[in-house]
Amino acid sequence: MKTYIKNILPAAALALTFGMSSCSDVLEISPKDPDIVTQVTASQLMNKCYANIAMAGQGGANGDCDIDGLDGGTTGYVRQMFNANELTTDEAICGWGDEGVAAFNFNSYDASHPMLRGLYYRLYFGVTVCNQYLIQFAEEDATMTAEVRFLRALNYFMLMDCFGNVPFTTAISSEKPKQIQRADLYKWIESELLDIEGKLSKAQPKKEGEAGYGRVDQAACWILLARLYLNAEVYTGTPNWSKAKEYAQKVMNSPYKLYTTAKKDPSGQTWSAYQQLFMGDNGTNGASVEGIFPIVQDGITTTSWGTSLFLMAGPIDKEACVRIDGTKGNNTKESWSGNRCRPDLIRKFFPRNDAPNVNAYMMPEAAGDDRAIFDGEGRTLDNTEVGTFKNGFATLKFNNFKTDGSSGHSSQFPDADFFFFRTAEAYLIFAEADARLNGNKVTTEGMNALNALRIRANAEKKTTWTMKDLCDEWSREFYFEGIRRPTLIRFGYFGGNNNYTWQWKGGAFEGTQFSSSKNVFAIPTQDMTVNDNLVQNKDY
Repeated sequence: MKTYIKNILPAAALALTFGMSSCSDVLEISPKDPDIVTQVTASQLMNKCYANIAMAGQGGANGDCDIDGLDGGTTGYVRQMFNANELTTDEAICGWGDEGVAAFNFNSYDASHPMLRGLYYRLYFGVTVCNQYLIQFAEEDATMTAEVRFLRALNYFMLMDCFGNVPFTTAISSEKPKQIQRADLYKWIESELLDIEGKLSKAQPKKEGEAGYGRVDQAACWILLARLYLNAEVYTGTPNWSKAKEYAQKVMNSPYKLYTTAKKDPSGQTWSAYQQLFMGDNGTNGASVEGIFPIVQDGITTTSWGTSLFLMAGPIDKEACVRIDGTKGNNTKESWSGNRCRPDLIRKFFPRNDAPNVNAYMMPEAAGDDRAIFDGEGRTLDNTEVGTFKNGFATLKFNNFKTDGSSGHSSQFPDADFFFFRTAEAYLIFAEADARLNGNKVTTEGMNALNALRIRANAEKKTTWTMKDLCDEWSREFYFEGIRRPTLIRFGYFGGNNNYTWQWKGGAFEGTQFSSSKNVFAIPTQDMTVNDNLVQNKDY
């Protein structure tokens, strides 16, 4: 069956929402308009389960948000995943005055944080729609049911990672859901993924336009299991490095591969293999061989302020440049001058503190690493004034240019898909899990996996690795992709007394420690107020 995320069902076919008054409302679907027909097909409702990650609501970027009382522009799944997991770390900082941004920058978030509330309800909306599908259509198609169960498990994984002990239900009910302990939710997610592993489509990368592009398959299940097992000690107190390595190796041995082909466009611009993973034609240029679970975006039919456009426009201004011909910007008319790099990220590519003030098309050569897609022209390295965008390097890692030289479908919204998982993650999981199984020593096997990423990036191979080096390699490969906070937590570099700081960590320019209780976010006050089944996380 052909189902594409870009073919989102019409707004009149399905309008799902929940109130903001309680978590029990989160888990009860109701139409915004009682005159709207809510009879839907299995494929339409499955599309909605996927669309929750791609778009904020039925009408795309300029339509209503699925979540009453919240702004669709700021509640995008990927946008809030970025805010929670990047702005709180050594990679990104934002100068916008939006309510909640400063608290992310300085690790001072609490139970009233508006953006964390948006993330929480976005994830629970996804759980709700998946639950609805499984109640109505579980017997319709075995593969579709397995996919929806995966998406529900993914939403619960994100909730577990971010919020710890959370409300849990697999039903649609007006009863207040009970709180599940993090370790128990870990077990449930694991059992769900293991049960559906053989029911999903075989692992097979696809290109945009091919049947099944944008849908999950067995590789998505394997990489989520590998990520789950890699963080097992954080979630349960008991590590499971061997399983993390095993499932990472399943991905590495699958048809999904690292994308390694540089391409020259008609203008003569050479785009590295790494750059092509984040470009406007990443669904067709060959890079999708690495893209496990693409979140499909299209400048006309699937638009969002909170997915690829956010990642492109948020970290640049009108002067940023990644093209050798001097063309400014990212091939959309949007440049928002907000998010930019903390100096600690730049120093991972320039350990001698010698990052030059050059445009993004020159920076990879200066760094000796294709992944250093930073613009330092006219900028300072330090974020001395957080509200000043020129304080800090911009990044054009994400752009809407195309390797064949063609224009985007829209001058405003990008066509670039967001690869929720990439094969590269399996290489890092494999190397880290293997090292932890061997007394925190990177073995030859692990070194080969790490150097495969560096070879792809045209970076010098390393012959010795410490665990700190490995943590830094996670950053070099995945900066701004929404996984840095859990990485730092796993390495012991986030909350608590440790020897790792970054600029503005804990609210001090030179960096300071903050409590390990900040390793999980608070359950929003709204749910705590109305659901007496819930106990707030420590120190909130």
